Amino acid sequence: MMIRTLSTLECTKLLIANRVGHLACAKDGQPYLVCFNYAYADNHLYAFSLPGKKIDWMRANPLVCAQVDEHTQGRGWRSVIVDGRYEELPDKIGHRVQRDHAWAVLSKHTDWWEPGALKPVMPPVSDSLPHIFYRIHVEQVSGREASE
Repeated sequence: MMIRTLSTLECTKLLIANRVGHLACAKDGQPYLVCFNYAYADNHLYAFSLPGKKIDWMRANPLVCAQVDEHTQGRGWRSVIVDGRYEELPDKIGHRVQRDHAWAVLSKHTDWWEPGALKPVMPPVSDSLPHIFYRIHVEQVSGREASE
């Protein structure tokens, strides 16, 4: 196998081309890793979730790491690591433009809402589930590729 480093542009193209990755966060010295669906735009990974452990931990420590990979020909693969910062996009005055942008980026993809359990309602209604839109600001990106 030949392994090479991906350029920043190649890393960005891989992030754009894929929709599923792994998101790592940490709290009190304990790491936590989950699969997540995202959409990449303007140097951010956009996602949404229902409340839970992942959101609680990222609120406590916004420094996160995401990994996205894909298989290539034969036993080949590409993998990108993103070091970033969690930014919540609450449904409040002052965040509307950012939240609407997240909605627009995510909704470009078919069934973008399925991993989040239920499709969010826009605008939200008082009895709807409290979906949390967030983004990961990409602070650093690196990648590798292996080929036969």
